[in-house]
Amino acid sequence: MAAGDTADAALAAAPSERGATVWLTGLPSAGKTTLARALAERLRAEGHEVEVLDGDEIREFLSSGLGFTREDRHTNVQRIGFVAGLLASHGVKALVPVIAPYADSRAAVRARHAAAGTPFLEIHVATPVTLCSARDVKGLYAKQAAGEISGLTGVDDPYEAPESPELRVQTQSRSVAESAAELHTFLTERGLA
Repeated sequence: MAAGDTADAALAAAPSERGATVWLTGLPSAGKTTLARALAERLRAEGHEVEVLDGDEIREFLSSGLGFTREDRHTNVQRIGFVAGLLASHGVKALVPVIAPYADSRAAVRARHAAAGTPFLEIHVATPVTLCSARDVKGLYAKQAAGEISGLTGVDDPYEAPESPELRVQTQSRSVAESAAELHTFLTERGLA
């Protein structure tokens, strides 16, 4: 089946049967995983097949041998993108809360999805670094400030925010439910929810 045929078949399917990769990128502690899990719960309640490919879990089980060099981060993102694309091509909503700090890595995943005719939506969870640092869910910002770690994305290692994401979610001063509702509305407008 050609990529165009795959895309045509996806459009003919009901929203609950349409797969897609929804890539949530943002700084550490931006709320990516929390948002993905809230959205997944709502989509599952509506009858969608959903998988959350959490960056930390992927690091532990699929990319445990990788470090945090630019090359290793790129390899990690490509592995996650491959798994997400595979799931999405089988009608699953793959929600991917992964930092993916480099624009070229995300672009490569997008290009592979496009070649396969699989929808890829880049969502920028645009939480300011000051709020991420205050949340500090994993204690990374405190460790970096204390000199215990280096290479923290967005602090002393680069984070290339998407220039033109399909959606930019501003999480400050909003509840998780409000942000998840915005993302759900966006997916509904795209015929995916």
